[in-house]
Amino acid sequence: MLAFHSDAHSLALPPGHRFPQSKYRLLREHFEREPGLLRMQPAPAADEGELLLAHTPDYVDAVLGGTLSAAQQREIGFPWSPSMAERSRRSVGASIAAARAALAEGVAANMAGGTHHAYADKGSGYCVFNDVAVAARLMQVEWARAHRHLLGVLVIDLDVHQGNGTAAIFRDDDSVFTFSMHGEKNFPFRKEPSDLDVGLPDGCGDADYLAALDEALATVWRRCQPGLAFYLAGADPHEGDRLGRLKLTHAGLAERDRRVLTALRERGIPVALSMAGGYGHDLATTVAAQVTTLNLAAEAWAASARGTG
Repeated sequence: MLAFHSDAHSLALPPGHRFPQSKYRLLREHFEREPGLLRMQPAPAADEGELLLAHTPDYVDAVLGGTLSAAQQREIGFPWSPSMAERSRRSVGASIAAARAALAEGVAANMAGGTHHAYADKGSGYCVFNDVAVAARLMQVEWARAHRHLLGVLVIDLDVHQGNGTAAIFRDDDSVFTFSMHGEKNFPFRKEPSDLDVGLPDGCGDADYLAALDEALATVWRRCQPGLAFYLAGADPHEGDRLGRLKLTHAGLAERDRRVLTALRERGIPVALSMAGGYGHDLATTVAAQVTTLNLAAEAWAASARGTG
């Protein structure tokens, strides 16, 4: 399975900043030691034209040109720097590359991404550009050129925080179905309506979470027959997450991933994964959950190719 990384481009964060950017390096280093079925590649940078498929010209210019206001930088949560802009372009480029690879091979991954709080005209909550929105729109353009019909897209967002930016971008777009299952009382406190939202109470554990997921996925399949899926496999529903407020165990997160990936594989729907959120008190727990997600995805499609899944 191809997996694209962009951690070489770091953020210039002040001391004590709570965004755990080192998790991306730790995840890459794990797979350098134990690649398994992953084939890692550095992410390309999304170009300005690609970013404009989901973002307004003024906002793209402000990020790339370094003219974000102080208020805009506070809402994003990062100070502007050239490396911040380059990292953001490559995070989007990783999802573009993963989506193309998924359409060719069935599954691929962005080893970061899932920046679902970014709106068309602003960033928010550690999200600068919306990687999934840009990649979805670009895949639709490329698919229409090659196949003369529109590619239906499904976004499965299982980060613990609601995908408000993604929901807003695709609010009036019937070709993209957005599904978010998240902590109801968690950030963002003003939710945007997805095509399907499932809000969970604080303290929700494995059994209740998986039951809610099964019910939601059944609804998704009744309402949506996509040609491509994006799966935001956030590690932040884990019980050890600083910002999550849910209580999933590692086994629960792994079962979540199995159910999503199995459902997509059985329906023949290519999927591009993003790692999305994860803020463990012990960052090793976040990285371990993301390692499991990537391995499960690679193994599921390998088994399918062998005819054993």
